[in-house]
Amino acid sequence: MIQSRKEKIASNIITLIFIILALFCVVPIFYILAASLSDEITLSREGYSLLPRGFSLEAFRFVLESPKAILNAYAVTIFVTIVGTVVSLLFTAMFAYVIARKDFSLSRIFSFMVFFSMLFNGGLVPTYIMMTQYYNVKDTVLALIIPYIIMPWHVFLMKGFLADIPVSLIEAAKIDGASEIKTFFKIVLPITKPALATVGLFIAFTYWNDWYQSMLYIDKALLNSLQFYLYRIMNNIQYLSSSMMAGNISIDTSSMPSETARMVLCVLAAGPMLVIFPFFQKYFVKGLTVGAVKG
Repeated sequence: MIQSRKEKIASNIITLIFIILALFCVVPIFYILAASLSDEITLSREGYSLLPRGFSLEAFRFVLESPKAILNAYAVTIFVTIVGTVVSLLFTAMFAYVIARKDFSLSRIFSFMVFFSMLFNGGLVPTYIMMTQYYNVKDTVLALIIPYIIMPWHVFLMKGFLADIPVSLIEAAKIDGASEIKTFFKIVLPITKPALATVGLFIAFTYWNDWYQSMLYIDKALLNSLQFYLYRIMNNIQYLSSSMMAGNISIDTSSMPSETARMVLCVLAAGPMLVIFPFFQKYFVKGLTVGAVKG
């Protein structure tokens, strides 16, 4: 197909716009990486750049001073992310499939319940009592998994995908003698892989980035998630910096990495997900466009 002059110009303009948008997303990552490899004093004096200012690994040494603790935090977070994503995705898909079925008489009632929970929740105190007194999951890995098993936004997102499945396909499975469970696992799930990948990625991000549940329900250091462990390190850095400025401590902390350590924490927290995302990008983009245009 031969493009006209106007079409080529329009295509080049659109390409340029997307390149600029991509740079807005990528350049900050390079700034963070460069700052994490910079010397603290040089960085504070000369500012940020795309290349390290006075190459130094002191910030990494400071943050990774206790490798056993951070590796344990990584292990907890990886386990919670994998198990939580699989369990949450399964429950989300089952719930969404039920309320997406047009022949289910209570679908509107359940849909309203999900929508209502998006606007209002039980509050922190009732939730804490339920998790600690009724579920008895305090200081267990389940305390990091259970709160995010069913999330209303993910249910509605999955429902939008499953609503596009033709009813005739479900009816044909019934005629062939398939049960509801077999229909769901053998027919519905295989044809919704893009949707599962999209919602699953959102769920994985939620579990990976969570630190709040660890703060509420975890007292054992061995069960601290990565984000909460890094959050504690950042709080310690801020406390030492503020105490030094106020004159409350007499030790010399001028050489202690502060800003560069924060950048290292960003790299450690976001790095693994940045590596994993490209492998799911194909399904992610396809999943976002499925059902976007309806006839």
